Amino acid sequence: MIRPTGCISLLLAVTCSFAKAQAPADPGNAPASTQTAPSGPPLTLAQAEATAIKNNPQITIGRLRALAAQQYVRESRSALLPNAYLSLTAVDSNPGSRLAAGFLNNPILFPRAAEGASVGQLVTDFGRTTNLLSSSQFAAKAEDQNAAATRADILLAVDQAFYNSLDTQALARVAEQTVEARQTLVDKVQALTDAKLKSELDLSFAKVELARAKLLLLESRNNFQAALAGLSAILGYPSEQNFQLVEETTPRTPPAPDVQPLIQQALQQRPEIKALQLEVQSARKFAGAEHDLWRPTVAALGAVGEAPVRDNHIPNWYGAVGVNVNIPVFNGFLYSARAKAADLQTEVDRQKLADLRNTIARDVRVAWQDTNRAYERLSLTQQLRRQAILALELAQARYNLGLGSIVEFTQAELQKTEADIADADATYQYRLTQMVLAFTIAAPK
Repeated sequence: MIRPTGCISLLLAVTCSFAKAQAPADPGNAPASTQTAPSGPPLTLAQAEATAIKNNPQITIGRLRALAAQQYVRESRSALLPNAYLSLTAVDSNPGSRLAAGFLNNPILFPRAAEGASVGQLVTDFGRTTNLLSSSQFAAKAEDQNAAATRADILLAVDQAFYNSLDTQALARVAEQTVEARQTLVDKVQALTDAKLKSELDLSFAKVELARAKLLLLESRNNFQAALAGLSAILGYPSEQNFQLVEETTPRTPPAPDVQPLIQQALQQRPEIKALQLEVQSARKFAGAEHDLWRPTVAALGAVGEAPVRDNHIPNWYGAVGVNVNIPVFNGFLYSARAKAADLQTEVDRQKLADLRNTIARDVRVAWQDTNRAYERLSLTQQLRRQAILALELAQARYNLGLGSIVEFTQAELQKTEADIADADATYQYRLTQMVLAFTIAAPK
């Protein structure tokens, strides 16, 4: 037989310990579990961005393509420079023999050994080569902008992966607190049930909520590990790295009041638009070069040499200069087709540029709206969390006094957990929307 005073003492002791465990805690200041907080090297956002720039293959590919485009410029410029060759020739033949078949001419073959040099220089092709050179230069500049766009894409992916990892880590901490609180509730109800002060139904409800909390913890830890794996991959690591993420505290600034200046900034600064503008100019120059195929080509050639070993009929040196003019007359409409195709491709690039402008304007508007919604959500989730804490305290007091049921109390606990999760998620989601908006307007980092 348990005495009444003993029951009261037991109830007070369990209630006090339970109240301490159920005291509302800030998820951001809660101690992290060893399974949630990795023991690897610390990593800040700036370090993550620098690592991605150094290791990510996509950034390296963009730089290599830009370097390759510079070589195409040199290739196009080579047509404007002279071509020089050195030649060494030795011939042994039947003296005075002649080629008797295979040619319309009938040259004489003499035994000889000679060396010489020849130089060729394009005089003019009336603008075709200079247009090709300009086209390759614009294409090289476009590749530079494409490399900058790739770099911005990777940095945005790094920022998103970094804050997604912080977000999932914070949610895992909330889940850990929930498990601890509900384990304490189970222990309390178990003690009260053993003392015949609570029913088995209350204990069953408490254990069900504890099982749900453990499932939430398992899922949140799995999401955190998946986020770390994604962050490691975008940083260029083949395997998952257990970073200790260092969150930089920055003041929350409200979004811009008007979206139109942001759209104008994006249309002026986005590297994708700059790249397409340069590609349009490159296509226009190339089309001009294709039209110039119908113009004449004037080239000069000079040759000089010496024959120390020779037949008596051959002088000991030779030299000649000449000019060649090539005038196209008819080639089966090849040049006309090439010029028309180049004009059509130029128009295709212009339409791509117009479509990209519309797409970027839409992306900026959507990102700005998402940022406003996330900013308003911050205050709402904080208010929701405060109300959930108050409701939990009242439900706890009613349950301790025997005025409320276990269903009422567990429902208040569930609402508190959901409010903690929403509040923790809202902070990181607002930062993510800010990063996406900064990317869409090409804001300097």
